[in-house]
Amino acid sequence: MPYVNIKVTREGVTPDQKAELISGVTDLLVRVLDKSSATTFVVIDEVALEDWGIGGLPVEQYRNALAR
Repeated sequence: MPYVNIKVTREGVTPDQKAELISGVTDLLVRVLDKSSATTFVVIDEVALEDWGIGGLPVEQYRNALAR
């Protein structure tokens, strides 16, 4: 009974994109691990941008530093 948790920043991921992630991850587990799609769980959590950090910085500051 696989459980996959995908975390993305809350930046406009559409319902169609989420459906594609769920389908794709499920298909991958079925193909690679021979798991049943009926017992494969995929959960997508959207995290507020200010709650996500990279390299010791909030993600917006990190992105700004890269853009310079």
